Amino acid sequence: MAHRLKFDRDQFAADCAAALRETDGMLAVREVLTRALNDPGAVLAGLGEPTQAAMDVLLRSDTLTIFAATWTPRMSLRPHDHNMWALIGIYTGREDNILWRETKGGLEARGANCLFEGDVATLGKDAVHSVTNPLTRFTGGLHIYGGDFFATERHQWDPETLEQQPSNGEVIRAIFAEENARYQSGLP
Repeated sequence: MAHRLKFDRDQFAADCAAALRETDGMLAVREVLTRALNDPGAVLAGLGEPTQAAMDVLLRSDTLTIFAATWTPRMSLRPHDHNMWALIGIYTGREDNILWRETKGGLEARGANCLFEGDVATLGKDAVHSVTNPLTRFTGGLHIYGGDFFATERHQWDPETLEQQPSNGEVIRAIFAEENARYQSGLP
């Protein structure tokens, strides 16, 4: 039986902060995330089994935000941007992404990807994506942003009309609260 390394959330955050100071900080942080996700079960054990939609903040500064995001079963987030680079690494469940681009005619889908346990995705500063947990169980991922995620004004797009709307940390927290209420009520 292989010996499982323990995931230490404080050490992980410190390692990411140190990596950010490298010449290519985003790439160095991605390497820290990839190493952690070589054993997604250790990350799950270190963070705990998800029981609600949440953003468990490991680190927040002007240059780096790290949180464990957990999605309720079948949870979706409408198209949105971050206005900073982002890294997403899945430690339990699955995350399906539709990748979008802004055009003169509006928002257009340009691709998709599925992130499984152990997968890491890199999103550039201008990326727009929507997220769905297609499973009937919780999904958890480590999300790392090259700035203060909660203080940065961003955008989201209406899922039906694709009209752009303002977004920020408070808007996202409200969406998570709505998803928890939906999940607890038993609605699909």
